[in-house]
Amino acid sequence: MINNEVISDETLVDEAVKVLKEMVNFKTVNEPGDEKPLAEYIKKFLDDIGLETELDDLGDNRANVIGRLRGTGERETLLFNGHLDTVPPGDIEWQYNPYSGDIVDGKVYGRGTADMKGGLAAMLIALKTIKNSGLELKGDFVYSATAGEETVSIGAVKFVNDGGLDDIGAIIIGEPSSEKINIAEKGAFWIEITTYGQTAHGAFPGKGVNAVVYMNYLVSKLLKYKFKYEKNEIVGHPTMNISTIHGGVKTNVVPDKCSITIDMRTVPGMEHDEIIADFEKIINKLSTEISGFKADIKVLNNRKAVETNSDHPFVKLAEDTYKEVFGKYIKATGVSFYTDASIFLPAKQVPCIFYGPGDSNMAHQPNEYITIDSLENAIKYYVGLIENYLVR
Repeated sequence: MINNEVISDETLVDEAVKVLKEMVNFKTVNEPGDEKPLAEYIKKFLDDIGLETELDDLGDNRANVIGRLRGTGERETLLFNGHLDTVPPGDIEWQYNPYSGDIVDGKVYGRGTADMKGGLAAMLIALKTIKNSGLELKGDFVYSATAGEETVSIGAVKFVNDGGLDDIGAIIIGEPSSEKINIAEKGAFWIEITTYGQTAHGAFPGKGVNAVVYMNYLVSKLLKYKFKYEKNEIVGHPTMNISTIHGGVKTNVVPDKCSITIDMRTVPGMEHDEIIADFEKIINKLSTEISGFKADIKVLNNRKAVETNSDHPFVKLAEDTYKEVFGKYIKATGVSFYTDASIFLPAKQVPCIFYGPGDSNMAHQPNEYITIDSLENAIKYYVGLIENYLVR
C-alpha cells in the first residue's frame, strides 16, 4: 500500500504546485468560461500517465474532459469531479496578479486556487500516484473536469445526459472544504420578481402607476414569509436574501417597472415549486387588495438541496480514511453553497462527499490563495480514499 512518506515526497508536492500554477494561468472566468484550453491541458496530463481520455467539446471554447483508469470490475466506479471555471477577479485591486499563480510564504495566489483548481490539481497528482504505484484497482476510477459550475453547470448537465453517471458507485467533489468532509449542501433557488405600473411625468405622479411603490408592498409581504420545512441536522435552516433591486429610468419619470432578485438557500426536503406557489398566492392577494397591482416571477437558478445519509458505508469509509491518514477523527458536516452535486444526485442517487484543499471562505474573494500544506494533505487523503474504496 502507498504510505504517507511516499505521498509526502517533495517531488509530488512540487509537481502539484506546478500543475496548479499552470492551471491558474488559464483564464477561465465564467462568463464566458473559455474552459477548453484548460481541458486540453488536463487531457494531455491524463494521456501522459496512460489513462483513457475524452475531450467533450461544448462549443464556444468550452469543454469537459474525462479520464478513466480501468479496474477489474469487481466494484462500482469511483468518480472524482471538479469544475474548470472561476468567477471574475472583481473590482478590488489584487496584491498579486490573479492569473499569475504567485507563490509567497507557502501559499499559491490566484483566481481559482481554492475554488477549485487546487482540487483539480490535487486529484491529478493523487491519480498519477495511484497509477504509478501499480496497484490493481477492483473498480474503474473516473476523473471528470466540467465547465460552467459557477453559473448553470452546462458541463455537469452534459456529463449526466451522456451517461457519465451510469456506472458510478460513489462521487468525490474536490471543492474547497477547509479540509473537512461534507456530505450535504443547501439548494440554491434564485428568482426575479417584476412589478408593473404606468409611466407618467414626475410632476404629475397621480397620472401614473408607480411600480416601485408596488414593489414596496410586495417586499413587505415577502419579508414576513415563513418557509415550510423541517430543520436539517447538518445544514440547518433555509435563508432568503433580497439581493438586487432595479426600478425607474429617471428622477422625473414615474417608474413603470421594478425588478428584484431573491437568493434562497433551501434545505433537503423542501420543494421549490411550493415556494413559487406561495409567492404567487401573495401576488394574487395583493392584486385583489391594490387596484392595478401586477407582478410576475421568473426562475433564474433552481438547484435542489442534496444530502448523503451520514450512516452510509461510503461516508463511514471517508471518515475512517481521514482518521487513518491524519490520525484524528472528524464527523462529516455540510455546506451552504452549491456544487455540481446538485446536478448529479437528482439524476442518480449515489453517495457523494465534498472534500478539497483550501479554505472555503477564500472562494470568490480578492487575493484568493491556497496553502501548499493544504494541497499536500488533499493528495494524501485522495490517495487513501482511492485505495480504501478500490483496492482493499
